[in-house]
This record gives sequence, structure tokens and C-alpha cells, in this order.
Amino acid sequence: MKKGEVMNSYIERVIKEVESRNNNQPEFIQALKEVLTTLEPIISSSDKYEKNAILERMTEPERIIMFRVPWVDDNGKIQINRGYRVQFSSLIGPYKGGLRFHPSVNLSVMKFLGFEQIFKNALTGLPIGGAKGGSDFDPKGKSDNEVMRFCQSFMTELYRHIGHDVDVPAGDIGVGGREVGYLFGQYKRIKNAYEGGVLTGKAISYGGSLARTEATGYGLLFYMREMLKEHGNSMNGKTVTISGSGNVAIYAAQKATAMGAKVVAMSDSNGCIYDENGINLDCIKEIKEIKRGRIKEYLECNPNAKYIEKTGANSPIWNIKTDIALPCATQNELTLEDAKILVANGVIAVGEGANMPSTTEAIDYFLEHKVLFAPAKAANAGGVATSAIEMTQNSIRYYYTFEEVEQKLDTIMTNIFKACKQAADEAGISGNYVAGANIAAFKKLSEAMIAQGLV
Repeated sequence: MKKGEVMNSYIERVIKEVESRNNNQPEFIQALKEVLTTLEPIISSSDKYEKNAILERMTEPERIIMFRVPWVDDNGKIQINRGYRVQFSSLIGPYKGGLRFHPSVNLSVMKFLGFEQIFKNALTGLPIGGAKGGSDFDPKGKSDNEVMRFCQSFMTELYRHIGHDVDVPAGDIGVGGREVGYLFGQYKRIKNAYEGGVLTGKAISYGGSLARTEATGYGLLFYMREMLKEHGNSMNGKTVTISGSGNVAIYAAQKATAMGAKVVAMSDSNGCIYDENGINLDCIKEIKEIKRGRIKEYLECNPNAKYIEKTGANSPIWNIKTDIALPCATQNELTLEDAKILVANGVIAVGEGANMPSTTEAIDYFLEHKVLFAPAKAANAGGVATSAIEMTQNSIRYYYTFEEVEQKLDTIMTNIFKACKQAADEAGISGNYVAGANIAAFKKLSEAMIAQGLV
């Protein structure tokens, strides 16, 4: 929605109602506003949306589960954390979405992620609904045995709310292969049955999918490729900075490099490293995937690289001149101040690899300055898309090759871009892929909601 425009009265009323009922949930309200304020073209086209209370129903989760998670640390001390599962929408398939273990987890964060997940999953074209869950437990600094005991306690409650036709969790921040393994083992133990499709992100040895580890990062680059191509450009020869150094960031860097780009900077919560000759990904993988260390250790691989420590709220990575910026760390990491610096330094495209990593003000600034912008719910859908492919393999008891999965992922991400472009073009806002993604997903979800009656 452009500045100065009058908001549709139905959209405005629903936003006010949601703010009133959830006034202590800023992340959820931010995500909801970002979507609803872009739906003006379609909401104004018909009164059926208001008559069927589509926005009211779509912004209220079907079910919220909160529970206590007691566990014992290595010193024998009892610890208590809080667990969540927000089952937002099962309109087009079983609930699907990750689990996040991080101290920042609260109900607002879970609801924002669940709401985003509905739209993201609808864009994939696959039969999956939207959910999100997790805990304020922090796996950093914990031993494997502590993580195992926590995961077993967490699953002892969660198991009664999930199932391959009900709700299929996966990993997210703080939940990788180790955590998924412990969670799946406890589920199998309690259920006394092998139900492979109940969790995705599993190891290959017990039902996981090849290319799942790479999927979100690869998917982001497939989307960026299509977006740049639409505007007569490509990744080849571009300089890229990528915030984060976890799963998404690492494999986004790998695919960007394969496409001919040069990734010069990556980061973690303490600071960023800058290597003008291009990041050595083998070194990053060693530090982050094996040693679970800090990115500053990259200087041991290349003493000529620079380490820039984070001294304030903003990451120093956005001060580095780049053609393409890929925020792949966490929500609201890229602010208006960062956006202004990136634009001043000549950035041509931004692609969101994390969930809602850019503030609303930053997104608006990029769009106003004609920077190509790939929104998270479209650009980082590769992870959940490949999770759905993993579910398919579990159902048919068969493994696809890496090449087969990557090709399916490429096709899905290409189709997501096409859907975003078509929706934006039809709404008369060509090039605005933020609104295009929201409108394309909303049309599918609202049609399913109307068809299924008042449920």
C-alpha cells in the first residue's frame, strides 16, 4: 500500500481488532499488517471476503498449545522451559512448520511464524497447512545429553498433538539434525510405531530426504535467479553479502557461488567476517557445522580476512558495499537504517532467507528506491517445500536422488516466482513481489476457506 492511500475499511477494521486483542504481541501484529495492507486490490474487488469473515478467520489460529517442559541438566538440577505449538491453518493440508529452540521464543514470535507459514506453504502449490512451534530453551552451550533430555521431555507432550495426517513439525533455528533425531526417537518410542512422515528434516539413515539440508538456501537462490532474470540480470559476477552462518546462509552461499557470484561476507550474532576474495565455505562449514564455533575463527583459515565486531543493535554486515544482500539470520535484523546504507552503496536486489528479517520500514524503503525485493514467504519456501517432498517419500517408502529433489525444488521455486509476478501484474503493481506473494497465497487460501464452510 502506497503512502497517502486510504486503507480499505474492512482491512482497517480487522487490523484494529487484531491489535486490540493481541496488543502485547508486536511480531505477530507486524507480520499481519505486512500481509493485510497489501491485499487492497483483491479485497476491494468483491464483498465476498467481508461477508465470509475471511480476514477475521485467517488471522486467528485454529489452535494454540502451550505446555511446561521439565528436564534435568548435567548437574542434576531441574530446569523448566515453556513449549509451544501454534496450529494456524489446516485449510489445504496437515499443519506444517518448524520448531524453534531459542531464548527469544514467545507466543508472539510463534504466532507470527505460524501466520507467515500459512502463506508460504500455500505458495508452494503443495497440500500443506501452516503451523509453528518451539521453546525458549537454548541448545547453545548444552551437552548432547542435556539436549536429548530436553527433546524427550518436549516430545512427551507434543506427541499427542501431531501426526503425519495432522501436524508435521520440522527444524528451525536451534533445531537441526541432532534435535530432530532425539524428537523422532522419543515419538517412535511413545507411539510404538514407525511413522516416518510425522517429522521432517530427518537424517537420511532413518527416512530423511537428500537435499533437505541445502533446500532453503538453494531455494532462495533459485528464486533470486528468476527475479533477476525477469529484470534482465543474473547472479553471475555479482558481489553478495549474507547475514547468518547457519544452515540457510551456508547453502545460499554455496549456490550463489555456483551461479557465478562472489560471497564476500557472512555473520553471526557477535559480528561478521569480510573476505574480499570470496568466503571459503569449507572453513565456514568446519567452524559452524562441526565445531559449533564462532565466525571470528574464520581468521584462522584466512588471516587476511577482516572481522568486524557487532557493537550495537545492528549487524555491521550491512555496511559492506554489495550488489545483492541476503538476510538469512533472524527476524527484524535488517532495519531502515541498514536499508539506507545498502541503497546508498548501490545494492540492486535483496532476498530474504530468514523469516521476516527486514522491518516494514526497510521493505518500504527498498521498494521506493526500486531495489528488487524477494520476500521471505516466497523466497525461503524451499525448506518447507522439500519437507513436503520428504513426506511424499515417507508415504511411498522410497528415496529420490539428490538430483531429483533439487530439480523438483527448482521447479517449485520457479513456479512461486511466477505466481508472485502474475499476482502483482494483475493487481497493477508489477515488480512488487511482496504484495504479489501475499495476494497469490491469499487467493488460494480464501477460496479453500469459502469452499469448506464456516469451520
